[in-house]
Amino acid sequence: MKTVHIISFILLVIGGLNWGLVGLGVDDLVTRILGEGLGEAVFILVGLAAIVEVVTHKKTCKMCPSSNSGASVGGAI
Repeated sequence: MKTVHIISFILLVIGGLNWGLVGLGVDDLVTRILGEGLGEAVFILVGLAAIVEVVTHKKTCKMCPSSNSGASVGGAI
């Protein structure tokens, strides 16, 4: 599961950086580098990585309170 988390994290960083560049007015760098077909495949993988992280985040995050601790998400730090 650690490998899946690492791959998901890397894909989310790639996707986040790409969207940041798009927001700054730079063309879609992933598609420019990889081409249309492979670029679309990377974006599908980024989307799947986001789903994996949403589903598994609470179990793997050291900063989030565990679900069995009784702590609330908005609790004191």
